[in-house]
Amino acid sequence: MPGLVVAVDRGRMTVRVEDPGRNSVEVTAMRARELGRHGVVVGDRVRLVGDTSGRPDSLARIVVIEERTTSLRRTADDTDPTERVVVANADQLVIVTAVADPEPALGFLDRCLVAAYAGGLEPLLCLTKTDLASPRSLLDRYAGLEVDAVAVSRQAPLEELVARLRRRMSVLVGQSGVGKSTLVNRLVPDADRATGEVTKIGKGRHVSSSAVLLDLPGGGTVIDTPGIRSFGLAHVTAEDVLVAFDDVAEAAVDCPPGCGHTAADPDCALDAWADAGPPGRRERLASVRRLLDAVGQLDPGH
Repeated sequence: MPGLVVAVDRGRMTVRVEDPGRNSVEVTAMRARELGRHGVVVGDRVRLVGDTSGRPDSLARIVVIEERTTSLRRTADDTDPTERVVVANADQLVIVTAVADPEPALGFLDRCLVAAYAGGLEPLLCLTKTDLASPRSLLDRYAGLEVDAVAVSRQAPLEELVARLRRRMSVLVGQSGVGKSTLVNRLVPDADRATGEVTKIGKGRHVSSSAVLLDLPGGGTVIDTPGIRSFGLAHVTAEDVLVAFDDVAEAAVDCPPGCGHTAADPDCALDAWADAGPPGRRERLASVRRLLDAVGQLDPGH
């Protein structure tokens, strides 16, 4: 029987199955031994055998994990070669950041953009706490990158955001303290996701302990992920970085073979491209070079 993984908790998966003639049923399942070390994550489409009734104490087995159309991946840090799939088959990565309290972590935002493109997800910037400060500087930073953005405040309705989530599977990611869990509770009133205060040093407490898929009242689903402090990109290539910044990728076509696209590359075409444009180009180029350095893809073979 086909199903959709909506939660994973210590080796047990909650899988939603469509039972003919009835509403969907949530089934507890274990991964079959024959799957080996192939992990199961929220968003996976799977096939089940065994007891799929959903009754208390019933247990099914996941015997097939369908091919993933997209995958949000990260590593523990930039030196760890082991990548971890966080969510599968989502259409959209909603990168949640506060414009103030705490201040935006620009490097984290850039990394999330790269992870979205590398995994086949469409990125959406969700700028929270706009009642405390203007989102203009962040919007200007990513102007021209064809990245959609929506600004929300803690009191105003969420119609613009809801419109972008409708009929899609969206995964929300953000560092602690940016208001992500509060946002999920507003989008899905019965979600009851734990929230925490921002500390005096500007870092929130980790309050969501596991990813979970939730249905939006107006259609579509959101996957809330735990607050994270870093987004390792050891699995990402230089080409993935350039794809995330499409205008930079176009300019890089004029670079000589083997160019590492760093400031140390004397014939890199990106410097002239940045100098010929508005100030935002120089900021975008700096972001690309920080990412290229972080993922260690600067050897002549790339």
